[in-house]
Amino acid sequence: MSKPLRRVSFPHMGNLYLGMRALAKRMGFALIEAPRPNKAALELGSKYSPEFACLPLKVNVGTFIQALEKGADTLIQAGGTGPCRFGYYGEVQRRILEDLGYDFEMIIIEAPDNGDWSAFAGRIRALGGEDLTWLQLADAFQFAYAKLSAADYLEELSFKIRPRELTPGATTKALAKALKLVDKAQTRKALKQARREGEALLEAIPQRKDYTPPRVLIVGEIYVVLEPFVNMDTAVKLGELGLEVERRLWISEWVREHLLLGPLGLAGRKVRTAAAPLLGYFVGGEGLESVGNSVLAAREGVDGIVHLLPFTCMPETVAGSALDKLQQIYSTPLLRLIFDEQTGEAGVHTRLEAFADLLKRKARLHKAG
Repeated sequence: MSKPLRRVSFPHMGNLYLGMRALAKRMGFALIEAPRPNKAALELGSKYSPEFACLPLKVNVGTFIQALEKGADTLIQAGGTGPCRFGYYGEVQRRILEDLGYDFEMIIIEAPDNGDWSAFAGRIRALGGEDLTWLQLADAFQFAYAKLSAADYLEELSFKIRPRELTPGATTKALAKALKLVDKAQTRKALKQARREGEALLEAIPQRKDYTPPRVLIVGEIYVVLEPFVNMDTAVKLGELGLEVERRLWISEWVREHLLLGPLGLAGRKVRTAAAPLLGYFVGGEGLESVGNSVLAAREGVDGIVHLLPFTCMPETVAGSALDKLQQIYSTPLLRLIFDEQTGEAGVHTRLEAFADLLKRKARLHKAG
C-alpha cells in the first residue's frame, strides 16, 4: 500500500511560488499554499515568536500557521550556516508550532555549498512519491529553475519600463499577466512561449522616450529584498517615482550561485573581490553580497543605493557600516530602510519620495552642468 501524498507548504518569498508549483506538479506532492504574506500572518507570527526575532521569522511563523490550518502536514524551511540567525529558523519555528499543538514534519533543506549534494537531493526527493526516480527529480528541479529564471527576467524588465510608463500602473498590471502565463506553462516549449509573450506585453506599454531615469540599486537581506509585503513594495514605489531599479539578488541567481556554483567553489568571486577593501570576510546572510554588489554598481555609475534589512539583522548591520564608507568614497547617495512589525507604510513612502527627489535633482544639475 503506497503512502498518501505529502501535503507540503513553504514560506512565500517573491516569485518562489512559481518554482514550488512546478516541483509539486512534476514530483507528485500536494502543495498547500498559505496566502501571500499579509497583515494577519504578521500578527500571528509576532504573537507567538520571540520579541527579539527578526521580521522574516515572524512572517514565516504566521504563514506556516495559516498553511497548517489549511491542512499542510509537511513544512519546508531552508537552512543555513554562519553568523546569521537564519540557520536557527527551522528549529525555532518547529518548536513554536509544536508548542501550539500542530502535528507536522519540518524538512530543513540546506544549500550544498559544502558539496554535499546527496543530502540536499535526498531531502528534496523525500517530498515526492515512493516511485519518484532521480531522473524525474532532476527534470522537476530543472523545470522549476527555468520558471524562476523566466519570472525573474520579466520582473527585471519591468524595473526598466515602470519609470518610463505613460500610464501609471500599466507595468504592474502587465507583469501580473506575464507571470500568470509563466505559471500556466507546463512544458519547456510552452514556458519559452510564455516568456516571449510576457516580454511582448511589457514592451508594448507606451513609454516616455525622452526620459532617462536615475538608476538605483537595491541591496540587503534576501527575504526583505524579495518579498513585496515585507518591504512594502519598495521596488514598485521607486519605479513609480521615476527611478530605474536594479537588483542583483534574485531567486534564480541564488539557486545558481548556491546550488550549482557553490559546491564547485565558483560562487561570488567577483562580488567578494569588490567587497574586500570595505568588508573582507563572511558575515553571514547576504552581508558580503550587499557590499560587493554596491561597490560594483558605484563603479558603474549607479545614482543611488537603497539598503533594506530587518531590525536586529546582524549581517546587514555589519554591511551597513561598510556601505556608509562606500557612500563617502564614491559620493553615492544611500537610503537605509529597516523593517519590523511596527514599520509604517506612509513613513517608508515619504522617505522613498524624498530619496527619489534627491536623485532626480542631482541628475538635472548634472545635465545642466
